[in-house]
Amino acid sequence: MQLLQDILQNVNVRSTHGSSDVPVQGITFDSRQVREGVLFVAVRGVQADGHAFIPKAEEAQAAAIVCEELPQELKQSITYVQVQDSAQALGQMASAFYGHPSKKLQLVGITGTNGKTTSVTLLHKLFRELGYHVGMISTVQNQIDEEVIPSTHTTPDAVKLNELLAQMVKAGCTHAFMEVSSHAMVQHRVAGITFAGGVFTNITHDHLDYHGTFEEYIKAKKAFFDMLPKNAFALVNADDKRGPVMVQNTKASAHFYALRKAVEFKGRIIDNTIQGLHLEVDGREIWAKLIGTFNAYNLLAAYGVGVLLGEDPTETLTILSSLSSAAGRFDYIVSDSQITGIVDYAHTPDALENVLNTIQQIRNPNQKVITLVGCGGNRDAAKRPVMADIACRLSDKVILTSDNPRFEEPQVILEDMQKGVKPLDYKKTLSVLDRKEAIKTACMLAEPGDIILVAGKGHETYQEIKGVKYDFDDKQVLSEMFRQLGK
Repeated sequence: MQLLQDILQNVNVRSTHGSSDVPVQGITFDSRQVREGVLFVAVRGVQADGHAFIPKAEEAQAAAIVCEELPQELKQSITYVQVQDSAQALGQMASAFYGHPSKKLQLVGITGTNGKTTSVTLLHKLFRELGYHVGMISTVQNQIDEEVIPSTHTTPDAVKLNELLAQMVKAGCTHAFMEVSSHAMVQHRVAGITFAGGVFTNITHDHLDYHGTFEEYIKAKKAFFDMLPKNAFALVNADDKRGPVMVQNTKASAHFYALRKAVEFKGRIIDNTIQGLHLEVDGREIWAKLIGTFNAYNLLAAYGVGVLLGEDPTETLTILSSLSSAAGRFDYIVSDSQITGIVDYAHTPDALENVLNTIQQIRNPNQKVITLVGCGGNRDAAKRPVMADIACRLSDKVILTSDNPRFEEPQVILEDMQKGVKPLDYKKTLSVLDRKEAIKTACMLAEPGDIILVAGKGHETYQEIKGVKYDFDDKQVLSEMFRQLGK
């Protein structure tokens, strides 16, 4: 429990009505969680404006209410604090309420369109192997050492984030690695957080349904590096043309990694096979279990972070060579008849192209590539025909299917994807609305030695339809179909 005046120290307060000397037992921006002694922050969200719920918070006897616009009538028993930006204030207050946990950790944030989850997972595993107590916040799951905490967002809300970081500090963690999404930056979920370093992986077409334009999406990513303190590091992918843009205004020290340019953390692919990557990194050769050019970048990013945090380069590389990827990232199984089934989270055009290019690099000329892909509902519709076109261009057969349709009609999503199929590709493309049937069809079409890519859902163990999450695990269904069909 803390006093309101203490957790307001870094907040841009416009006016205070009532005593700031009141005890605060908790913070929330959800009026349903307000009870006596809890501070309510009215945040303007995408779906609803928290200011509409101020009467509910008053009724529940909130300790104080923080808002951008004061209600017409102020209750004498409640303190009201008017701020410039409620979302920003929420982050700063949550950090103070939990004792500024990010300042007690070597916290590194990773942002970019693709590679965030794998990079964070590699870093968590690397620093655990180096002997540290380590926290992780990712799309797949959150972890405190080996304890798994379910994940609902790529980057949790400001209150949950600081609570998680405080738990990590309490558990003795010295390091933590987290994904920082573009949504999180726009919504100020990391406001008040102190980072020891930041990593930029790449940026491609994604989330335009939320950001509106690609320029706004880039701006959201860049904002992360603009907020880094001068004693932090900013490690960016120099092979992405927007890498240098990310560090134009940063106060942090800028560092670069690349496969194609001569930079501080330089890598070169010697060999890329289904067994893994043979790499040269800063003049040292390593064999890594991970597959594909995109994973070479992820390994380089993890290596750069390790070195920038003071670890021995040789020991860092040795450990990285033994690590596996995150669940649902180029996760593969081989059937009895030697059909390779690959499950990957690729749900953006760039990610799908990366995975298919990797498959093209490692397959032999006699292996057919059968790609099964869908697109999520209530998300950026512009990428749907692009995804279908990429699948057709880099596959021998394509099955368009349902992903997480959410509240959209799956048939409408499929029709959007079909617009990207060129007349020359009609013959090799099928549309199968039911995802399980689509996976079964892919297995039926496959012959010994072929490769099936099941793209889009990766680690997810559900399919979301009309607000309901049904059990569905791509890898599990793929294995089941191999057995069922005697493949």
